[in-house]
Amino acid sequence: MNEDMMTEVERASIAADGTDSLLGERGKGVFHIHTLGCQMNVHDSERIAGVLEADGYVPATQEQIDAHDFDVIVLNTCAVRENAAERMYGTIGLFNRIKLQRPNLQIAVGGCMAQLDRERIAKRKPWVAAVFGTKNIEDLPKLLDQNRLTDKPQVRVSDQLQEFPSQLPAARASRVSSWVAISVGCNNTCTFCIVPTTRGKEKDRRPGDVLAEIRKCVADGAKEVTLLGQNVNSYGYGIGDRYAFSKLLRACGEIEGLERVRFTSPHPAAFTDDVIAAMAETPNIMHQLHFPLQSGSDRILRAMRRSYRSAKFLDILGRIRAAMPDAQISTDIIVGFPGETEEDFQATLDVVRKARFSTAFMFIYSPRPGTPAASMEQIPRDVVQERFDRLVALQEEITQENMESFVGRDVEVMITGKLGKKDSDTHRVSGREKTGVLVHIGVPEGQPVPEVGDFVTVTVTHAGRHNLLADPDIAAGQTYSVRH
Repeated sequence: MNEDMMTEVERASIAADGTDSLLGERGKGVFHIHTLGCQMNVHDSERIAGVLEADGYVPATQEQIDAHDFDVIVLNTCAVRENAAERMYGTIGLFNRIKLQRPNLQIAVGGCMAQLDRERIAKRKPWVAAVFGTKNIEDLPKLLDQNRLTDKPQVRVSDQLQEFPSQLPAARASRVSSWVAISVGCNNTCTFCIVPTTRGKEKDRRPGDVLAEIRKCVADGAKEVTLLGQNVNSYGYGIGDRYAFSKLLRACGEIEGLERVRFTSPHPAAFTDDVIAAMAETPNIMHQLHFPLQSGSDRILRAMRRSYRSAKFLDILGRIRAAMPDAQISTDIIVGFPGETEEDFQATLDVVRKARFSTAFMFIYSPRPGTPAASMEQIPRDVVQERFDRLVALQEEITQENMESFVGRDVEVMITGKLGKKDSDTHRVSGREKTGVLVHIGVPEGQPVPEVGDFVTVTVTHAGRHNLLADPDIAAGQTYSVRH
């Protein structure tokens, strides 16, 4: 899971629209959360916001954020990429500039980098009020209280999970789309990945608890949920039920009012036929799938400790497409893993040509301290960059062809936002169609403008590089229909 999978709106920090701001009162203090990283971090930020609100804090409005008019700012960090530490410390430095203008501002740092760099943050940045780990979200209010009393950085980072973050209150960033975590942590030992260190071993929630949270989200107005886990399809393996994830998907299909269900990210080695069948046979499970390849070279996959090979990956992909021909499948690819040869890279290009991913999130390998791959022989940067550029060019060509295949087709889009400050003039709205493709819609003259959460069936008229445009001409027989 990575932040590039989300739009700016979907990746945004938690911010109130003003309706829940206690009629302008500041409560215990106004807070703002700045989120880096993946969907799991975005969901954690919802829990951070919920914990703060439960303690009497008030979320900042956009106007307050723009004016730096807040009393607490929380940085929820990511540790996946090489520049994670640099990015974190740079952002903390920017926050300190705000603190110089607002001496009572408290800066808190949480998330994966806080889990890794706990003591160093407090020593290097003594103006930071609180440092808390991925398993200590509920401790943040107490840490802020203690900092006000002592004027010293407060650090609380646990290695053992005491309770699921999902048991904490949440301030949802969207009323119509909800994140629901089904597990935390990871049991895999990929040599490039720091997640098992920052998140710990995989621990699954009880199915009843997951379904109860989903029903609560729907009762509160959600029409779509995304199930989250580092490896969602290994859900249940720890208790010996290898069918638990497919059972959970089918149970989601029984929840009245739940229109769309997505999940991320599955592990290819654990993607079994029962999960494929559940996706294909459950109407509200969307045919969207993020399926991380990482490399097309079996030799490199072995060095990465990925428990599949390219032939198995393509075989599973073929079974998915046979069951769901309309499935949009994205992937992750690492270029320049230690020891990668030109032959290995060509194997990756071959798999990409065969797989024809709808899109790919491609990364130049970056060593993460504490991972086995960091101590392996690294490849010269110029060699990696040249390979990366070739891979991007190939995938861009495939993605463009995929986007163009939508032109002239009718798609159903769930509206998730509007584009810009002049929406009332342009009547342009945006959302995602069933397989997850982003669609920007121009509302025809005289037709109703849909609100967030509405569904629009519309004819696609143009293909962008990574999104679709729909400017339907009703007089020419093209479609525009709104469903509330």
